[in-house]
Amino acid sequence: MTEIRNQLFINGDWTEARSSLRSALFNPATGEQITTVPVGGAEDAKAAIEAAYGAFPGWSRTSAEERSVYLRRIYDLIVANADRLAEIMTLEQGKPVKEAKGEVLWGADFFLWYSEEAKRINGEIIPSSRTTQRILVQRQPIGVVAAITPWNFPSSMITRKVAPALAAGCTVVVKPAPETPLSAIALFEIFEQVGLPAGVANIVVGNAQEIGRELLDNDKVRKISFTGSTPVGKYLLEQSAKQVKKVSLELGGHAPFIVFADADLEAAAEGLLYNKFQNNGQTCICANRIFVHESIEAEFTELFAKKLKSITVGNGMKDVNVGPLIHDRALAKVHGHVQDAVAKGAKIVAGGEKLSGGEYDNGSYYAPTLLSGVTSEMDVFREETFGPVAPFIAFRTEEEAIRMANDTPFGLASYIYTRDLATTMRVADKLEYGMVGINESALGYVQAPFGGIKQSGMGREGGQHGVDDFLEYKYLNLNF
Repeated sequence: MTEIRNQLFINGDWTEARSSLRSALFNPATGEQITTVPVGGAEDAKAAIEAAYGAFPGWSRTSAEERSVYLRRIYDLIVANADRLAEIMTLEQGKPVKEAKGEVLWGADFFLWYSEEAKRINGEIIPSSRTTQRILVQRQPIGVVAAITPWNFPSSMITRKVAPALAAGCTVVVKPAPETPLSAIALFEIFEQVGLPAGVANIVVGNAQEIGRELLDNDKVRKISFTGSTPVGKYLLEQSAKQVKKVSLELGGHAPFIVFADADLEAAAEGLLYNKFQNNGQTCICANRIFVHESIEAEFTELFAKKLKSITVGNGMKDVNVGPLIHDRALAKVHGHVQDAVAKGAKIVAGGEKLSGGEYDNGSYYAPTLLSGVTSEMDVFREETFGPVAPFIAFRTEEEAIRMANDTPFGLASYIYTRDLATTMRVADKLEYGMVGINESALGYVQAPFGGIKQSGMGREGGQHGVDDFLEYKYLNLNF
């Protein structure tokens, strides 16, 4: 492992926090200290905002072609450094290094995609009611963007925000999750290497409350882009209203995974295995409630239980499928959900326990778990578990499946497995979710608009739609 940088990056310079304080960062797989990072605060956030504000006039006036070249260079360097970036991610976040590299490369694709989209931010000429008038519509960058990112995808959640922001001509201040600052800092090393002008991209790590408060209160920040929990998202939306900041939110999910009687059970089981245990179930779009038609429940449960045995759990630096949970608090929540379900009548088909012995004693490990007989009274039905637990719920009719699937305030991702086109269209129309996977359990594609409805957020990331939230419309009424 090459040396890991662990500083703030503000106005083109690597710097310590104003507090001169540092906090320790630990490996969730081993419990060992990795390094220390600065404890940034309000003054550091203010300096980063000032830098971004000062850089905005110049960056916003660069040509689309010039911005495109910067973004393409960032893509190339991320790809060239993918192994190092993946290793850093595994050390601080825990996911298997192969999976971490997949995230790094996927994250790089956002820079590739938006390097092209930068050249396609077009305006309009609208026909006027007067012959001596022309109505012109321009799309202009909104200004300084504050990007607040989570720990479960510490690289790609940054690139998915920063790439379209830079493509649009905005400048950014990134506040990564305190659990995973090193992946973010490593990306900023690349931003420095490509020669982004000073102040265009800045990063502040440390005291989340102080940094967040400055991002909300400082009127130079015109846009907040947040991925994280629904309670925090609601707070950011409420506070942003004081200055009418533009806000985009990608919040919690509680995805239903519906397997109909006519489904290809092998494909459904494989899709569920990938979806549920990616990042050890610590994803906002992983299946949280698996609805299985009663006529195939026993067969599908047996099939999935067999596949579950293929999952290996351990230190992500080794050849394993699943790493540790992010910390002991996550471990306690997962186990609490399982215990609650069992107490209310669910049956543990596989797993259901903390892993111990050997290397497991030093990390936050939980056995991949399958529960049957889950009902709506259980916490696992009502709350997002964010861990490696697959709760199976039987249903009789299509209407019942839809009703249970929609019985949640969340509306991010959902999944359907069926061979029938009519069933597909009826159910997809009625599911109250921003995304629907049909015989498909992967939804994160750079070309597609990722996001949810209801209490899962607002706005979209990815695709041509992903740049919209970083732009304002300006209408010009030209009379001659």
